[in-house]
Amino acid sequence: MLTGQTLLYLIYVLAAASAILAIEAVYASFAGRRARAGTINRRLKRLAEEAPAEQTLQGLLRERGLTDSGDFAFGAIWLNRLYTQSGITGNPLAFASMFFAAGLVFGLLSRIIVGVPLWLAAMLALFVGVVLPLLVLRRARNKRIARFAAQLPDALDMIVRSLRAGHPTSVAIGLVAREMPDPLGTEFGIVADEISFGLSLEQAVRKLSERVGFDGLHLLSVSLAIQAKTGGNLTEILANLSRTLRERQKLRLKIRALSAEGRWSAILLSAFPLIMFAILLLISPNYYGGVWGDPLILPVFVIFGGLALIGDFIMYRMVNFDF
Repeated sequence: MLTGQTLLYLIYVLAAASAILAIEAVYASFAGRRARAGTINRRLKRLAEEAPAEQTLQGLLRERGLTDSGDFAFGAIWLNRLYTQSGITGNPLAFASMFFAAGLVFGLLSRIIVGVPLWLAAMLALFVGVVLPLLVLRRARNKRIARFAAQLPDALDMIVRSLRAGHPTSVAIGLVAREMPDPLGTEFGIVADEISFGLSLEQAVRKLSERVGFDGLHLLSVSLAIQAKTGGNLTEILANLSRTLRERQKLRLKIRALSAEGRWSAILLSAFPLIMFAILLLISPNYYGGVWGDPLILPVFVIFGGLALIGDFIMYRMVNFDF
């Protein structure tokens, strides 16, 4: 039988979960409408607002955490690069402040309502306020790079056909920017604008590689740099690069399918202890009794948590590798 206090805790948890699901449903509906409204790409939508091309370019760069010249805006380059490559738009400080405030609120609620120890509440607040936004940015970056990788061979084929029809390279890139959806459409549109405002093709593609983070763009940048210095058939180079990227994409998907079992085993084995701990804490808060006050509890959690992280890293390396 559930005690009155346990039932009250359960009601609190269910109420919080209901609020979170309601907020997520509203956000998903709003995001879906935004996605349907911008079926081409973000750059064309901003140009349709009749803003000058230079102002549109600067706005697209600023909302990605970059300066007007396309360089990283703040000192922590790795963090700035992660935010830019995630494709999330808006003020980076507002993004960080939102998660930091959520971490403080979550820590206070877990301490006041659930009654978890102070050190555990602090760890939960640190996870939500610091670790979680990094995980969100990393996941958004990986998904965006995957979409970009799927679009890039088609974009290169479009450039090749345009070049064979007699168009200059800048016109071919502008065609891709008009015809391709995001994320590739806006990124190539930025490249076309930067070329129009004075950058060379190699410089613009190198900045594109920094903004996106896809290794296939490094191949494109190197190919263009070599072609510019030594000459050669650009259409043949781009056509070969398109075929190479398609073959690499096929190999990547095959490897992902073969490693799916090991990947999900790692996820389940890693999540099971945390899920059981949370269930016991919610159903029977007094299950661990006076163990929480023991001075050995913190070193034990640190040691076993570290061992679990080492095991997770080993399993991650077993199912993720470069090729």
